Amino acid sequence: MTGFDLAQTDHLLTTTRAVRKRLDLDRDVPHEVILDCIRIATQGPAGGNVQKWRWLIVDDPDMKMGIADLYRRAYAPYIAAQRNAVDEVGRTDAGAIMASSDHLAQVLDRVPAMLIPCVLGRPDVTGTQGSLAGWYGSVLPAVWNFMLAARSRGIGTAWTTLHLQYEAEAAELLGIPDTVTQVAMTPIAYYTGDDFKPGTRRPAEEITYLNGWKRQFA
Repeated sequence: MTGFDLAQTDHLLTTTRAVRKRLDLDRDVPHEVILDCIRIATQGPAGGNVQKWRWLIVDDPDMKMGIADLYRRAYAPYIAAQRNAVDEVGRTDAGAIMASSDHLAQVLDRVPAMLIPCVLGRPDVTGTQGSLAGWYGSVLPAVWNFMLAARSRGIGTAWTTLHLQYEAEAAELLGIPDTVTQVAMTPIAYYTGDDFKPGTRRPAEEITYLNGWKRQFA
């Protein structure tokens, strides 16, 4: 016996979605609740168990506006390119996702808080693929832990990286040293409703190979 309620565990893992339109912009998220989620986050794996992560909570209105402005500056050309790509291939199922993304960009400065996970140091982009994967692999699982912990507490999150196009400007705004790397930003807000469903995905058997590339399960 594992001691876990697998139905509950699987529900959490399969329904932790990027929340954009359903963020409650009028309800504060207490610092202690965010810290509880960070405590869970720090149980994530880290290479050599060297925990170089730092967690920056932003809830000052002026600082939130500054980060939101950087995000929007990057978002405008990004979403234009995405719409062109969708039109070129004739997709008709991307409208809802784009509308959701548009909404987040519009209201980002109004979310109760933002979380910017950081890592002490800078990645060696001239190193091997293994070293780079290991560097980011020592923080990204912890961020996902945070998002799962938030979901279980009724809090919505969304993994975003667009503001990183202007990482130096964000660092200046927030007083982050240039020896520290920002890896993402997630809005933090209680979500409205709780009818999140698993996303549409290809069957695992179609995307899993056994003992060799494209050697699929029978």
